Amino acid sequence: MTKFQFRIRTKNGVLMEALNIHGRDRDDAERKLFQMYVGCTVLECVEVAATSGREENLDLAGILALIAKQD
Repeated sequence: MTKFQFRIRTKNGVLMEALNIHGRDRDDAERKLFQMYVGCTVLECVEVAATSGREENLDLAGILALIAKQD
C-alpha cells in the first residue's frame, strides 16, 4: 500500500495538515479521508514513500538508542 499525506480544510473551516492515509491509490486514500472528514476540502495531496515499520522495530541499534534516551 502507498501512503498519501493530505492537507485539508474541514467543513467547519479548521485547517489540518499532514494527515497520513494508506491506500491502494489516491482515490482509495481519498475515499477513506472523506469517510473520516465528511464535507472536507482537499487542499494538497502528496504521495509519501512508505517505510516498513517491521524493519525499524527489529533494528537493535534503534532499540538501544531509544532505551538510552529514556535514562
